[in-house]
Amino acid sequence: MRFSKMHGAGNDFVVIDLRDGAPAPTADLCRLLGDRHLGVGCDQILTIEAPRAADSIASYGIWNSDGSPSGQCGNGARCVAAWLVRDGAARGERFRIDSPVATHDVEHLDGDQYRVNMGAPDFSVQAVPLKPGTAESDPYVLCVDGEDITFGAVSMGNPHAVIEVDDVQGADVVRIGPALQASSLFPKSANIGFAQVLAPDRIRLRVYERGAGETLACGSGACAAATVLMRRGRIGRDVAVELPGGTLRIAWPDDASAVTMAGPTAFVFEGELQHIPG
Repeated sequence: MRFSKMHGAGNDFVVIDLRDGAPAPTADLCRLLGDRHLGVGCDQILTIEAPRAADSIASYGIWNSDGSPSGQCGNGARCVAAWLVRDGAARGERFRIDSPVATHDVEHLDGDQYRVNMGAPDFSVQAVPLKPGTAESDPYVLCVDGEDITFGAVSMGNPHAVIEVDDVQGADVVRIGPALQASSLFPKSANIGFAQVLAPDRIRLRVYERGAGETLACGSGACAAATVLMRRGRIGRDVAVELPGGTLRIAWPDDASAVTMAGPTAFVFEGELQHIPG
């Protein structure tokens, strides 16, 4: 099985072309591909597939390294776009691709940079989702391991909790991230972001991702953190989000608009998997 290894700001992927109708990867295969010792090593697996919308050039699937499916991945969307440009399927600076949850407008900027329309954030309890019967609020407060955690919650096509902290480097990401994910408040778990406001146009972010653990970057997490903080008036509507693996640019002109995310992509290597489980 041929594959491409890519990353967007350090968020790394194994990209597989399934446009010939080959089946989606099994959970066992995803776990093998994601294994950094016995496999290739990645945060997520991306599959290039036939388009679903009439005006799209391709669709893509997303699987976490633990084999679970995902509905959205911003860094993955940019990498899929770059892969399609290199493949020749995408011609021109603007085109559309289908994620598992929506169709996205893509713009190829200079060099390895791409901008993706990520759609509108949805703060409703049903969309995130939160446990049925939860009253919509911002912020929410939940006792985790004997500590009250204050956070915002939003869907960017996948669930996010955003915790504002004074110092993101000192945040207890490894303890609070999985503990909050395991809470019954999040019936489908969630990506847990820890955000520090540096200036009106700049924040710093770490994300403990659902199904992958802490990653070097999370595109949908950057959108989630920015929109939660924008909605509160903590930052402006066009910000740089500094993640451990690089910087993304997030813009949300107003509450009625879609969010756009711009950032880098990189091809790392091409490979061929010799052993496919099952």
